[in-house]
Amino acid sequence: MPIDASLADKITSQVREDELVAMCCDVVNISSPTGEELAMGQYMRGALTEAGLQVTWQEVEEGRANVIGRLEGAGTGKNLMFNAHMDTSNTGRETYLTGLGYKPKAVLKNGMIYGLGIYNMKGALVCYTQAVKAIQRAGIKLDGDVLIAAVVGEIEKTQWSDEFVGKEYRGYGAGTHYMVNHGVLPDMCILGEPTDMQIILAHYGSIWVRFGVRGNYVHTAFAVGKQKESSIRRMHDVLGAIYEWIPGFEAQAAYEGKTGIVNVGCIRGGYPWRASRTPDRTDVFLDLRVPPNMPLATARRAAKQLYLDLQKKFPSYGLDFETYISVPGAQIDANHELVKTIDAAHTKIMGSTPKRDTVLWCSDASVMTRFGIETVNYGPSSGPRDAEGEKVAVETFVNITKIYALAIAEICGVRS
Repeated sequence: MPIDASLADKITSQVREDELVAMCCDVVNISSPTGEELAMGQYMRGALTEAGLQVTWQEVEEGRANVIGRLEGAGTGKNLMFNAHMDTSNTGRETYLTGLGYKPKAVLKNGMIYGLGIYNMKGALVCYTQAVKAIQRAGIKLDGDVLIAAVVGEIEKTQWSDEFVGKEYRGYGAGTHYMVNHGVLPDMCILGEPTDMQIILAHYGSIWVRFGVRGNYVHTAFAVGKQKESSIRRMHDVLGAIYEWIPGFEAQAAYEGKTGIVNVGCIRGGYPWRASRTPDRTDVFLDLRVPPNMPLATARRAAKQLYLDLQKKFPSYGLDFETYISVPGAQIDANHELVKTIDAAHTKIMGSTPKRDTVLWCSDASVMTRFGIETVNYGPSSGPRDAEGEKVAVETFVNITKIYALAIAEICGVRS
């Protein structure tokens, strides 16, 4: 590494496993589903203040705030941000998710930490905080600033219509959007998404679209001979045509060895409390994953063309169409200094270079890169989620904290 080997060893020796594990348990034990991040924000404000950072409390809306900690350097180096969301993928109240890792209660077992958010992505916030503390304990003075951003509302969800509204639906980058719109602009950023310590050079974006059909609203007793006019029966026809269209779009959306994907995420039609009526409308909702080299307008145009073709094929079905999410993909050059720095630090700690990948999931890199902030996803996880839910090995946390600390020294610069 460009920084002195003895200095690197001095920094990494200051990572304390006991503090790291204790903080991981603290953050998991704070319930923070989307829209309910306040207590988690208050905890992070205290932790970052205790670590000696200057803390900014950004109220995104009542009861929700980003927490930005900054360790100022001399002002002569580059400013590096570590960013992670405080909201969890699930609420912890889902009766169908019974594993330890789906609950906001930390459990230590067989060298692993289980609990909701430990994987996505409260554990990363702990690693960032402990990395900065290691820099300070080593007596390092930086040329540039290092920032830790704990943000609200990243999870992939959104408001729709007048039915699904409120804080719990305002995700998909809401907190990071607010942050960069209000003056927090580092030179580059590391997102500790659960990548299994792989460097993610690119990820897909997403467009969500809705197709709706109309039909007769009539009592079952008077539906004889009119069943094909039901919106559900009509949607059956429309869905067949959609499924015929999907493989063509998926091929068009291929990128870096990945095949694109379209998910039929929701179908809504009828009234469970009144099954004696044929429903007047039925809707289907699609998630189109869009590669970073495809403009979102191109993807929307493809979906709109599908709609126009469906109208021609089913002119009496009362079809309508809307786009209600549009999030671009993101990518970073493989030769960017941030990627090279992580490569070198990972190799020093792990003894081999990290794998690289392109993924279909989305992150706040989508927001950051639109503001000219080069961003890479590289974070702690220990294999995919399974029936046990979220879990990460303590060893993984310790290793990546050391790597983050070395990245701080290299990117921000060490004052001589």
